[in-house]
Amino acid sequence: MDAPKVKIYGLVAEFETPTQIVDAANQAREAGYTAMEAYSPFPVMDLHEAVGFKRTMLPTLAFFGGLTGFFTAFTLTTFTSGGAPSFINPFLPDWFYYPLNIGGRPLNSWPAFIPPEFELTVLFASITSVFGMLLLNGYPRLYHPLFNVPRFSRVTTDRFFLCIEAKDSKFDLQGTKQFLEGLQPYEVSEVPE
Repeated sequence: MDAPKVKIYGLVAEFETPTQIVDAANQAREAGYTAMEAYSPFPVMDLHEAVGFKRTMLPTLAFFGGLTGFFTAFTLTTFTSGGAPSFINPFLPDWFYYPLNIGGRPLNSWPAFIPPEFELTVLFASITSVFGMLLLNGYPRLYHPLFNVPRFSRVTTDRFFLCIEAKDSKFDLQGTKQFLEGLQPYEVSEVPE
């Protein structure tokens, strides 16, 4: 009886220096690999460009989160000060519409609304950024297939790893393994799913 086939997440190559990992990532990108990720114990200059870092939609999410906060604050301050548009006033209950005319100022005095609008814009944009970043990064993720590689624990101390994932269109187990071994890593390991 045949043994069950192990599903492969990808191949990971271990390097000893930052220069080696940057060179390896550049060569992998030039060879046509796109689904790869590099891991290092500290930030390495030019590594994000070498692996083909792509822009995310996080700035767009933060912008629309801030815009939502701005309009929420504007609506809140406009309605609570009695400056609601006249076509809405007949539909509002008596307890809701209680205009306060203090010092002869107009009911819809927009300069007074700037501080709460600014604060809610920043609040909504920052909350959207935090949760958007977590979701776009795939968190909360309590398990990653690279944890199955015993030597991967050294990524937090002194080793650098380049993982080419099996979902890459150019990925071929034997061909990719030969390519990674040609980069002269310390070791190349299969990463089971």
